[in-house]
Amino acid sequence: MQVTDFCMMPVVKSLRDYRAYQISPEDHSRLAIVFDPTAANSSLTVCVEIFEVGAKVPFHQHRIAVEMFFILKGEAIAVCDGKTVQLRAGDSILVPPGGIHSLENTGTTRLYALCIMVPNEDFVELIRNGIAVELDEEDLRALSRTDCLLPA
Repeated sequence: MQVTDFCMMPVVKSLRDYRAYQISPEDHSRLAIVFDPTAANSSLTVCVEIFEVGAKVPFHQHRIAVEMFFILKGEAIAVCDGKTVQLRAGDSILVPPGGIHSLENTGTTRLYALCIMVPNEDFVELIRNGIAVELDEEDLRALSRTDCLLPA
């Protein structure tokens, strides 16, 4: 371990600190921002994307950003450059810059996907220009993992 002349404090947030947005009124998914370039002091965005049953992100691409999805809960189909893969809790997919991709909830419950984009490539700005929404009790249970606790 190397000793430095300064100490940088880590950024800590709790579930109640997350702000969620729906990018457009037609969307059936919303994004809860966990960390953004301002909080992280780095060009990355970390969020949890929450998809209603049947919701799908339209095909799109990022010019320079790498995007990673890690499935926290639910089932999905991801398509990238014509290749289709099925994903479930614990699976992940890394989309390279320029990859034309989409993610769709194919399960019978909400889909929760941790999404990390580096560099930000105006992603958090797109999210924040959307409609502010609240995380509901189902979201809070899923993200805190209290939905999987067995009664005592």
